[in-house]
Parts: sequence; structure tokens; C-alpha cells
Amino acid sequence: MGKDFYKILGINKNSTDDDIKKAYRKLALKYHPDKNKTPEAEERFKEIAEAYEVLSDKKKRDIFDKYGEEGLKGGMPNGPGGPNDAGGNFTYQFHGDPRATFAQFFGSSDPFGIFFGGDGNRMFDGSNIFMEDDHDIFAQMSGQRMGGPGGAFRSQSFNVNQSPNRKRQVQDPPIEHDLYVSLEEVDKGCVKKMKISRMAVGQDGQSRKEEKVLNINVKPGWKAGTKITFQREGDQMPGKIPADIIFIIRDKPHALFKREGSDLKYSAKVSLKQALCGTMIKVPTLSGEALSINTSGEIIKPNTVKRISAKGLPFPKEPSRKGDLLVAFDIKFPDSLGNGAKDILKDVLPN
Repeated sequence: MGKDFYKILGINKNSTDDDIKKAYRKLALKYHPDKNKTPEAEERFKEIAEAYEVLSDKKKRDIFDKYGEEGLKGGMPNGPGGPNDAGGNFTYQFHGDPRATFAQFFGSSDPFGIFFGGDGNRMFDGSNIFMEDDHDIFAQMSGQRMGGPGGAFRSQSFNVNQSPNRKRQVQDPPIEHDLYVSLEEVDKGCVKKMKISRMAVGQDGQSRKEEKVLNINVKPGWKAGTKITFQREGDQMPGKIPADIIFIIRDKPHALFKREGSDLKYSAKVSLKQALCGTMIKVPTLSGEALSINTSGEIIKPNTVKRISAKGLPFPKEPSRKGDLLVAFDIKFPDSLGNGAKDILKDVLPN
């Protein structure tokens, strides 16, 4: 008994050309050996290709409907090409290359190139989503055919957020601005108001220049380089997504302190005499209070650093804790010494 090509494609004898194309499209993608690694996939793929080639050709389908597979291939006395066929000029033999049928139908021999989703049910093109399901919504819509003579898909697209056939919008690159903050502002936190000027589209559809104030809530302890992003606050232009505006925290130079992470560094000026003999040093803080450091009984060297705990800046992720205040020393050496002073120093200073 010959093959039943209708059964192979899962359709009936009353199926339309679109039904045949849809059935082949679904089954060919399902059983393509490059995607389907089951043992029976190769043979099923070949049967599906042969069934499509017969049923999609009107002459072959008519002969198959009358005489079956054997009559189609000249195996019956009364069939076309058989001994009793007066014409004797029709014979059919499947060429045996299902991949060629697939490539002709889809316009590509690569099933993964047709469906980027990889599951044989979806094709993605940016934000446009093409769907194939058992209801064959493509067969109900007009549109340009894709692929070979089978017309694998009608290219009507469906956008999740946009109307059909609308081009995907492209966002302009982000616009970056430096935002300088003082150490006092980083210590306590603050709100910065930044006025921007941009093009905006009014209700009448016309573009016009507008000014807008953006509020930036600077948190205590934020480090230099921290970025604050305002999404889509750039110029509004037809066909484009407004750019993001990004503010980057920068340290404003301070008269007394230099920032080192969450620590503050202060340089105290002392004379050579004070460095050698000791002194009382007043150290300022960001809060305004002055701290005293007594260096009596020790010698201050150029690399000496005093650490005052918890007098620095807040930790960004734990603002209840603070870094330290580091006190370095800038030792002022005399410009010159008299001979008497040199002699005294030679006597008292070690070699």
C-alpha cells in the first residue's frame, strides 16, 4: 500500500493550498534534522518534503487523488505512465533531497536563521514579534510573501507597543554632565537643582525649546564618579527615543581638605623647631570644630601621619559610619642658618 501524503502532513483531501503550505511549514521546522535530534526525524523530514512536493503541485495532486502513490509513479496499469496510459509521458520520482525543498520554500536552508528564538514558534526582529501557531493568523492577513514559491510567511508584523509596520525607534546616546559638589555637601547630603534646556514636542505636534529643572538628591558619602541617570530627558525628536541625561559627581576643590575615599586628609604646617621639639596643633574639621593634637615628646617626620577616627566622610552604603581624618605634616625648613646656629646644631644633633 502506498504512502498517504495527506496523512503525512496531517491534513484532509479538502485542504486548500494555504493549508498545505501551513502544514509543511510547521512540520518541516519541527523535524528538521539540524534541530530535531530524535532518530526518526531524518525520515519524517524526507516524507514531509515529498508530501509537500506532490500536494502543492496541482497536476501531481490530481493524479495522486485518482491513483494514489503507485499510480503517481507509474506503478499501476491504468495510471499515468503505466502500460495502459495512452499518453505515456508522465512519470514522477522524488528527487530525495528534503533540504532542497526546505531551502526553496523558506529561502534558507538554516532553520536557526529563520527563527532566532530557537523553538520553532517565534521569529524576532527587534521589538517586532512574528508568531506562528495552529490558528495561522498569517493566512487571514494580506502582506508581502517571503521565501520561495511556497511563501513561507506573510510578513505582517505585530509590535508589542507600536502599531504594525512602524519602524523601530532608536535612542540617542546619553548626554553626560559633571556635577561638582563640596565636601560639606557630601558630608550632609543635599539636593541639587539643575536646569536643562531641551526640545520638546507639544500637543500640536510642533517641536519647541523648553526649560526643565531636574532635582538631584545627593546622598551623604557619595563618591566622585557616582552617576545619576534621568531617563529620556533629552531632546524629543520624531522617530527617536530621547537621550538619557547623566550627571556625574565630581569633588569641588576644598581649601583645607583633600578626599581619599571616605577619609579626609589635612596638611598641618609646622616649623622645623616644632617638628623636632613638639607643639600643640589645631586641626579643623568639616563640622567647624577644632581638634587639638599634642606632639610633645615625639619628633614629627616628613612621612608622619596622625589618624583621627570617625572625623571623615560617611560611608556611602553605611552613612551612620564615617571615615577618618588624616593629619599629615608640612615641615617648613629655614631658608638659612647662621654660623652660630650651625655650630650648636652640630653639637646637639646626632650624625
